[in-house]
Amino acid sequence: MSESLHIICPACDAINRVPGARLGADPKCGQCHRPLFTGAPVALDEARFARFLARDQLPLLVDFWASWCGPCRAMAPAFESAARGLEPAFRLAKVNTEEAQGLGARLGIRSIPTLALFRGGAEVARTAGAMDAHSIVTWARQHG
Repeated sequence: MSESLHIICPACDAINRVPGARLGADPKCGQCHRPLFTGAPVALDEARFARFLARDQLPLLVDFWASWCGPCRAMAPAFESAARGLEPAFRLAKVNTEEAQGLGARLGIRSIPTLALFRGGAEVARTAGAMDAHSIVTWARQHG
């Protein structure tokens, strides 16, 4: 990866241009100077989801979940662990389907937890059901 990629800051949503070869060098946001990769999923509402989907050039792995969902709560630590293992090659995010009901409906999210992988603004893979961290990482790499 020698070309530059557009990477959205998880703190301020600024778009940063980062050389592909420097993704693993703890790049910082040019606007707020915070890390572009934190080893944790980014919480997205509908507007932020649209921005990350359209502008961030990393594959976007999204956990669609709800606070009342037991399997979702059980999978949350595994998804956080997977974020540490998959960044900076992937951007991991969480979308609360109770707060973003329109987005869930538009994307046809029928059960939770659901993992969906997007690349270039389009969905490329989807799976439903709770997974452990190793399975999340393996699935993402297989489809990413």
